Amino acid sequence: MPASSGGGTVVDTIGNAPDAKQRHEVARLDARTTMMQKTIVRPPAETDLAAAIAGLVQGASLELMPRDRAAVDRCIEKAVPGSEVFIARVPGDVHSATVATAVLLENAGFDPIPHVGARYFENGAALDDTVARLVGEAGVTKVLCIAGDLDHPAGPFAASTDLIATGVFAKHGVKRVGIAGYPEGHGKIATPVLADHMAKKLALLEEQGIAALIVSQFCFEAAPIVDFIKRVRERGVTAPIRVGLAGPASVTTLAKFALRCGVGNSMRALTSGRGVTRLLTEAGPEAVVVDLARSNLDLEHLHFYTFGGVSKAADWLNAVRAGNFAVTKEGSGFRIRFR
Repeated sequence: MPASSGGGTVVDTIGNAPDAKQRHEVARLDARTTMMQKTIVRPPAETDLAAAIAGLVQGASLELMPRDRAAVDRCIEKAVPGSEVFIARVPGDVHSATVATAVLLENAGFDPIPHVGARYFENGAALDDTVARLVGEAGVTKVLCIAGDLDHPAGPFAASTDLIATGVFAKHGVKRVGIAGYPEGHGKIATPVLADHMAKKLALLEEQGIAALIVSQFCFEAAPIVDFIKRVRERGVTAPIRVGLAGPASVTTLAKFALRCGVGNSMRALTSGRGVTRLLTEAGPEAVVVDLARSNLDLEHLHFYTFGGVSKAADWLNAVRAGNFAVTKEGSGFRIRFR
């Protein structure tokens, strides 16, 4: 990534006004600088709930699928320049698609964070080549290291710990590696085992001089998130935690992905009090965001899974960032005022 220009108006070497590409680059760098200055979000008192909500979503990241080029285009069109965009990886995708999407996002002024899934790599050479291309072609400095959703690994790597242990990220100069956190547990892995795996991954990253980030699975209630962060901190873990939430989508879509991803009891908040007709309506993360804004949590931003589409999530985020919302009278949520 290019170094920051330090802000201000850029003028080229012969004194001409900056062209559109230069202006976009300045906007991207300014936005990234602002986001870096707001790394740890600590909501103020409840008397300023609206400000706490707006502050909580500053620096939020989005996630998209590389196979969905329309989603990539919508993200480039609507998301804040310089913001972080995670590139998901699911069975059926190919490594080159992740690289190509990262290149598109970086060229458009965004900070791509690709998923690197252990079970998708046939061998060490494929892993090394993919990470080398992500860094060399797309300027990637951050990745999210996961196991992947294959029941059986395509090669020798079964877990994200296996990838980190190879040293491939340190070898190619990756500066930050994200790992997964599960506020409501994991359907196939016991909670104590998850804690042990997290400790091993964090230790490996520290040994290699790589900064760590914990990105949580999405929930529909704040209570499991608050409890998860407290438990992690009680174990002495100091790595930043980014809280995963589902962006606005229909209730049926959210329920489908929740079942697929193993979301636990918080799914009750999604479906409680809704008749068959209301299951077709749209649900957003407003109630969870309000509760998180009221909690004095040590967290780094929010991360939005865009099951309902990148456009909806980006529009929602932009409205909240701009303060275009009103807290409900009972204070349990808020309503977006789209313009």
